[in-house]
Amino acid sequence: MSEEESKKRVYYYKGKTLEQLQALTDEELLKIIGARARRSLKRGLTKAQKDLMAKVNKSYEMVKNGKNQVKIKTQSRDAIIFPKMVGLKIEVHNGKIFEPVQIKQEMIGQYLGEFVLTRKKVAHASSGSGGKGKESVSLK
Repeated sequence: MSEEESKKRVYYYKGKTLEQLQALTDEELLKIIGARARRSLKRGLTKAQKDLMAKVNKSYEMVKNGKNQVKIKTQSRDAIIFPKMVGLKIEVHNGKIFEPVQIKQEMIGQYLGEFVLTRKKVAHASSGSGGKGKESVSLK
């Protein structure tokens, strides 16, 4: 083995590599995925999730054949990340805008909404200014 191969880390999810996970059927994947996601998937996919999976499958096939991926936008924050999504860029709605999320191997089995924050940090004005920002404080 060369140095580059030994330095490259292989990611395992429940003892399986990414290639093995992508080769699994939905039923086999359902057995190894986490309990929270498994329970959600057993109930079936919503229409929005089915539409997202259709776009993902189309984009996955295009990337596999060496073409550019389809632009994927979704408001389905409750969609679970599958192994086929790894490497794709999906724009997820945060309530105001669509924020891009690059799907990585470590995200498998989690929800898309976990990676797009819906709230911003509140930055209050400095104290003693009567609730006004520093720009509006008089200079007398």
